[in-house]
Amino acid sequence: MTSLHEPGAAARPRTGGPRRRRVTAGGRRGVPLPLLLPGVVALVFLLLPLLALLLRAPWRSLPEQLTSTEVWQALQLSLVSATAATAVSLVLGVPLAWLLARTEFPGRGLVRALVTLPLVLPPVVGGVALLLALGRNGVVGKWLDAWFGITLPFTTTAVVIAEAFVAMPFLVISVEGTLRAADPRYEEAATTLGASRFTAFRRVTLPLIAPGIAAGAVLAWARALGEFGATITFAGNFPGRTQTMPLAVYLAMQNDPEAALALSLVLLTVSIAVLAGLRDRWMTGA
Repeated sequence: MTSLHEPGAAARPRTGGPRRRRVTAGGRRGVPLPLLLPGVVALVFLLLPLLALLLRAPWRSLPEQLTSTEVWQALQLSLVSATAATAVSLVLGVPLAWLLARTEFPGRGLVRALVTLPLVLPPVVGGVALLLALGRNGVVGKWLDAWFGITLPFTTTAVVIAEAFVAMPFLVISVEGTLRAADPRYEEAATTLGASRFTAFRRVTLPLIAPGIAAGAVLAWARALGEFGATITFAGNFPGRTQTMPLAVYLAMQNDPEAALALSLVLLTVSIAVLAGLRDRWMTGA
């Protein structure tokens, strides 16, 4: 029997549980069949419609379709309104995210739940709610009409409002998460040196959370670009005024399927660009 005091005893490799655990954790010797089959089916289910869109797209007539007056108007309005909705989300959403992440007040959990409600609320219901709030006979809209002569529904401004309503939660969630991950001691150090809370936020916090703001803005812009339900309910579907690309796709499917495919390809391209732009952030976060 070898003694523990023998010279070769300490140099012998130890076998047992820890070694086997490392091999099991680090090795990839196969994929269980009960996981492989559903995973492949899910992948085919998600990719098949996109592949069908690419295969059936009118590639030869695509330039002509994209340069038509109706398609160009819808594309231009979509880009402008999505950008305006993102700007509104930045101006209002970043301060809201800071309040949720940095301050304590009664009912903060309820406020956070209400802020994220448009994420799960059916867009058509959101459009109805906007109409009841800001319509000519709405809770606030009737006073806007009576005092200032402002009528919001079925205008280009209504498109921006509807898109901001559904897109702002994406930015708020992204920025709030970034704020919670940022060290608040930098802000505290700035305030101890004489800076006001707003100066500390502008000079210290904003540079720290700039990547989160950029990611949230891109997500909000993409969500606003693809908004349909709230827009058609609150803003209507008037070509050149409120008809965005999703609305144009819906209308073109009834009259001009090739135009609908062309617009769908544009939206698909934008979505892929958004995913490509956020890929580095997701990979870094992982």
